Amino acid sequence: MKPKVLLYEYLGLGLIIPFPSGVIYSNQAGGSTCLQPELEGIFVPLRNDHFFEGQLMVSPVEALMAYFDGEAWQGTGATGGLTEHDADMLDQFLRSYSLSDVLRIDRSRLRESCEAWIHVEVTAEERKIPTFSGFGAYPRTGVLTWPNTD
Repeated sequence: MKPKVLLYEYLGLGLIIPFPSGVIYSNQAGGSTCLQPELEGIFVPLRNDHFFEGQLMVSPVEALMAYFDGEAWQGTGATGGLTEHDADMLDQFLRSYSLSDVLRIDRSRLRESCEAWIHVEVTAEERKIPTFSGFGAYPRTGVLTWPNTD
């Protein structure tokens, strides 16, 4: 049995890159359904709050949680999969947080995605804010995850 890291208490946005690490990552997802999907890989924290000499970098987690808890899904967790409209909105979030040059929503896997567990395509290594590198060839798959709103 492989070791498992439960991200239930992790408060930020993260990317799980599938990789033969020997470690399984799991998070609660899907709103109050509390699904527990898992994936072997490497976990990379992304765009979370940090204070740097007069500059505050804010995580997109609040906006993502508000989207899934708000009018779009009303807390249901999108457990039946995402829509094209959801994918458009999530791609817009990625642009807003300077992630669209390395991530895009994997539209071929919308039905497998839900709140707090979104399948993405990793299209390149980060260059502006280098959080990860050396996982090419690109594009490759990944999962964007954050705290579930259950």
